[in-house]
Amino acid sequence: TVAPVHLAHFASVDEIAKAKAEIFSGVVEGGTAIIHADIPQTPRLLKAAKKARVENILTFGLHEHADAHLDYIDLKEHSSSVTATVLGKTIRYELGSPGQHLAINSLAQVLAAEACGLDLDEVAKAMSEVRPAKGRGDRLEFTLPQGKITLIDESYNANPASMRAALALLGQSQPAAGGRRIAVLGDMLELGAKGDALHAGLAEAVLDANVDLVFAGGELMKNLYDALPVAKLGAYAQSGPDLYEPLKYFLNAGDVVMVKGSNGSKMGKIVANFKAEFNDTPVS
Repeated sequence: TVAPVHLAHFASVDEIAKAKAEIFSGVVEGGTAIIHADIPQTPRLLKAAKKARVENILTFGLHEHADAHLDYIDLKEHSSSVTATVLGKTIRYELGSPGQHLAINSLAQVLAAEACGLDLDEVAKAMSEVRPAKGRGDRLEFTLPQGKITLIDESYNANPASMRAALALLGQSQPAAGGRRIAVLGDMLELGAKGDALHAGLAEAVLDANVDLVFAGGELMKNLYDALPVAKLGAYAQSGPDLYEPLKYFLNAGDVVMVKGSNGSKMGKIVANFKAEFNDTPVS
């Protein structure tokens, strides 16, 4: 797929697509290219794959004409029930990681398995074993003096597309009685001149996800903080890790907290501090 990432090094998202399309030149004879069907750059990627003489080109996504397209999804807090049509065959599976974005990604995995000659029914069964990777949606439960909270660790990296997906994932979460949805966000880096606007533009995603409070760290994320209604403001700090102390004392029992930012914003330190100070338990 292609998203507004590393814009500090490219003139546009189309330039990113052009660079990503270079990978098709390495596809061996008889090989397969699997391309996202739902993005504006899809035609450019398809054209590049054909120009590179890739013999088998498959697409995935929400688009009804995609080779693997999502027909129905039941979004749950810890998983998703997926119904999809893959090369004309209807398959159903439980995906062990939550979020529509991961369900769409799983269609690419199914196509890759099909291209390798694996049995789709067996692939569907295996999907229930998928778990979030560290820093990419991993869920932990911490016992604080106030009570238990759930922390969604999305600290591995961030860009506008993944940030919106993570906020939507937070929106799916169900806080316990008296709990709130809290987003703890650090700067998204390497966005170039569009960085301020791309951060401020996340306000709509925050509101759509019914996030109760936002804690923002970093010069760029201040643009989002300033764009939000006063009722949504938790705290602001000049760096992401500095949010830990105000966040820790502000939490209530039952809160669901999502931590995310680019690697360079060091939001993983917040997760590490929780682990060092409080007992943590993985949430299945």
